[in-house]
Amino acid sequence: MKAIITTLLALFISLPAMAGDSPAVGDQAPGFNLQDQNGDWHKLEDYRGTWLAVYFYPKDDTPGCTTEACNFRDNIYAFKAIGAEVVGISIDDVESHKKFSDKFKLPFVILADEEGTTAESYGVLRDWKLIQIASRQSFLVNPDGVVVMHYEKVDPDTHTDEVLADLKALMAEQG
Repeated sequence: MKAIITTLLALFISLPAMAGDSPAVGDQAPGFNLQDQNGDWHKLEDYRGTWLAVYFYPKDDTPGCTTEACNFRDNIYAFKAIGAEVVGISIDDVESHKKFSDKFKLPFVILADEEGTTAESYGVLRDWKLIQIASRQSFLVNPDGVVVMHYEKVDPDTHTDEVLADLKALMAEQG
């Protein structure tokens, strides 16, 4: 059964977006107010003054999502060392996020966008009426809350390294 779900998710993820437009580079990042895996609330404003990697993913505890989350986990000290934070978002609920976070010892916030409103505001919601998921896309947000990079094509195996390299380059440009 898990193999069938994984195959269907892979098919759905490859289809064109059925959501609105994503914020363009240079736009203010859409705000959010969502609960994390521990039930604590987080707003975009909480991250003002900090570089932020916001990554959307389809489903807790599936192969690609686990790979991506574990790569962020394994590189969390590199993000902290440069003063950046990582936030994962999917439309799974708080309980699912708690199990996923505990199982893989994720040391960063993953937010439950159960209604899909944040995913929709970032243009990453896939809605097929019977199933909704957030597509695997990421955004870098600067300390002023502006989107400075949008990753539409994400390889879970290499994405973390790509984000780290881009963050370092962007920070160097800003002095």
